[in-house]
Amino acid sequence: MRNVSLSRFLTIATVLMFLSVLMVPYAPAQRTDNHARKPNSPPTPRLSDGKPNFGTTTPNKGFWDLHQHQEYTEILVEPREGIPYQPWAKALKDYRRNVLISKDDPEGYCLPPGGARAMTTPFPMEFIHQPELKRIIMIYEGGAHIWRIVYMDGRPHPADVMDFPTWTGHAIGSWDGDTLVIDTVGYNEGHWTDMGGSPRTSLHHVIERFTRFDYNTMQYEATIDDPGAYTRPWTIRHNVQFDPEGEIKEYVCQENNRFLERFENLKMQGER
Repeated sequence: MRNVSLSRFLTIATVLMFLSVLMVPYAPAQRTDNHARKPNSPPTPRLSDGKPNFGTTTPNKGFWDLHQHQEYTEILVEPREGIPYQPWAKALKDYRRNVLISKDDPEGYCLPPGGARAMTTPFPMEFIHQPELKRIIMIYEGGAHIWRIVYMDGRPHPADVMDFPTWTGHAIGSWDGDTLVIDTVGYNEGHWTDMGGSPRTSLHHVIERFTRFDYNTMQYEATIDDPGAYTRPWTIRHNVQFDPEGEIKEYVCQENNRFLERFENLKMQGER
């Protein structure tokens, strides 16, 4: 019985330690070496029309290894003085981060992130180019195993896009030279802009720029324009590394997952 109790204690401690990594504030780590362009990397792969291929060139292998950025101040490039919160947005962000300790983060409840948050969640993602259908599909392993459709046929956003807000918004794409530009609107207010608790409103508008420097390195830049919560647009930027041997796996995350509430009532193996 003593060994069973010790086993239960160690299991519970392991779960609590895992949760603390996700929820407790920390000093942002320096990731410069992990995100830097690798020397002697192969050149950027290209599609038949000459545009950069953001997907893989090996059948069924390869993904972008996203990294988590809890606070966007560590990747903020404009304005340099800090994220331009409106007073109410700053107060809410500070409450979520410092009082709630991010425990009400919607992503922790398996609600799908969108925009910049999806690109700073530590799970693999993959581009699937479909030029014949004039669209790009982006698959994210984490964040409720979501996908995005980026329309590349020159269409505008629907006139009623704000009447039917969604988690990931409505995305239209275009090329600026070798940079893929994705313009997204129509977000709902159910998620946070970052893990630190920065809010987003129904006016949330994100313009993302993807630049594949070479085979192994992609620069991600996002300009967030949300006049409901911020006094001016602001921009983040960071690099993402490609894993040529990676394969996206199944990741199951369910909204309102209540497993931890029942955890202490589970029977350990050998216990009656």
